[in-house]
Amino acid sequence: MSLFKSIATFGSFTLLSRITGFIRDMVLARFLGAGLIADAFFIAFKLPNLFRSLFAEGAFTSAFVPMVSQKLAGDGKESAIKFAAKAISLLAVILTIFVLFMEVIMPLVVQIMAPGFAKNPEAYELAISLSRITFPFLLFISIVSFQSGILNSLGKFAAPAAAPVILNLMMTGAVFIFVPLGLTPAHGIAFSVTFAGFVEILWLAYFLHLQKVYIKPQTNIKEIIKEPEIKTLFKRITPGILGAGIYQINMVVDTIIVSLVGAGAISWLYYANRLQQLPLGVVGAAISVAVLPILSKSLKEKNFDEAKRVQTKACEYGALLSIPAAVALIFLSTPIVNILFEHGKFGTFETQMTSYAVIAYSFGLPAYVLVKALTPNFFARGDTKTPVKYSIIVFIANLIFSISLMPVFGHVGVAAATSLAAYVSLYQYVHGLKKRKFWFFEKALLIKVIKISLSSVIMGAIIYAAELYLNSKFGNWLTLPYWIKVSVLVGLCVLGLASFAIAAKLTGAFDIREIIGLLIKKKQKNA
Repeated sequence: MSLFKSIATFGSFTLLSRITGFIRDMVLARFLGAGLIADAFFIAFKLPNLFRSLFAEGAFTSAFVPMVSQKLAGDGKESAIKFAAKAISLLAVILTIFVLFMEVIMPLVVQIMAPGFAKNPEAYELAISLSRITFPFLLFISIVSFQSGILNSLGKFAAPAAAPVILNLMMTGAVFIFVPLGLTPAHGIAFSVTFAGFVEILWLAYFLHLQKVYIKPQTNIKEIIKEPEIKTLFKRITPGILGAGIYQINMVVDTIIVSLVGAGAISWLYYANRLQQLPLGVVGAAISVAVLPILSKSLKEKNFDEAKRVQTKACEYGALLSIPAAVALIFLSTPIVNILFEHGKFGTFETQMTSYAVIAYSFGLPAYVLVKALTPNFFARGDTKTPVKYSIIVFIANLIFSISLMPVFGHVGVAAATSLAAYVSLYQYVHGLKKRKFWFFEKALLIKVIKISLSSVIMGAIIYAAELYLNSKFGNWLTLPYWIKVSVLVGLCVLGLASFAIAAKLTGAFDIREIIGLLIKKKQKNA
């Protein structure tokens, strides 16, 4: 499967996941708002997702997929599946013990995650209760991540990318199914999180069955631990835990620090981060997932020129999709937050606070996407230690920036610190790959990025001018009836897309014929 087709397939299904995710967040905003209950729930929701990123996606990204891909290329499917079964069985045992341990010490964990809750015993107790309900989700979703890794290695991206839709739909449905059974709306939604993880396992098991892949649980754990391949896997996983999960770690740093700002701040950052996650998840994750197996295969076959070409194309696609997305989010932050979230318990003040955070996060979006495109270059070579070194520096940078900016700018300073840390991370990856002669930022690519940036600025200026015109006609166009607001926002997005396409054509940022050619090629292959 080509890089473009892999990105398009994974990205399209991830987009579906993000859309259902926004529907979920609209429901959460309506029923939970952005106060004490919402803050406690988002702490409980972040906990399993943090460790999911570290243990499951960190392992899968940094070690598991390259090893499975190389086994498929060298030893065949049967050998790769046996290896996967052993790895998943061992991970399940380790995580079961870890989940039980965390359930016991949850009061301490919540105290660390949200030190600001110490001033509010009610929020503290609620966060503990909700976290104990959601944390088993970690075990289930980690198994899902490994199932996804196997399917991705086989060139199947659709089912894994669609799996998160289950979580979104179940959390949305929980308002009507589980909420009446809980002490608060948050309790019912928390139960749906854990249950959704189990359903996702069944979902991917079905698609593995279609590929004639059967993962049989292994009980001889003592023997598995001693096997050389498993030792190699966990040697790579250990440093990869930090390297692959740095984004989530920085989000946790944000949560810890912003809990000191006051009630609602955790929720403002959560909703703002969700908006950033649309382009980051669709573009960044799609590129990262698609690039890794292709790079692994190219390096296995010692086709280094192809590996460099794939890396350059990945960065080009990342810049083309993330830079205009970041500019659009900056200029449309308030309308988007207003239309998506300003309902029920989520009011005008919450919209304003959230939109400020969206703007701050958006500046770092292109850097995070490019980092996701560059990280697989190390993982595909079995080098998980270098990303760890980079991650430690980024973690420290984010902490310093957050502590420095939070007293002056509050939750916006914490979001801005995350964006600044993203550029520190990008510099490290570009410099590190060039130093090792794995890949370097060619002049042609740099010129293309500059042209894309210029086209995006032109697009932003046109959107801003259009908003000024609307406000001169209607006062504040966000006071119009809901469906008219939605139509206007859609119109602004279409205007932005059209203006970017024209500006990109004039500046030579990209050739539309190349994109159409890739789409036609993809369609012909699917026919």
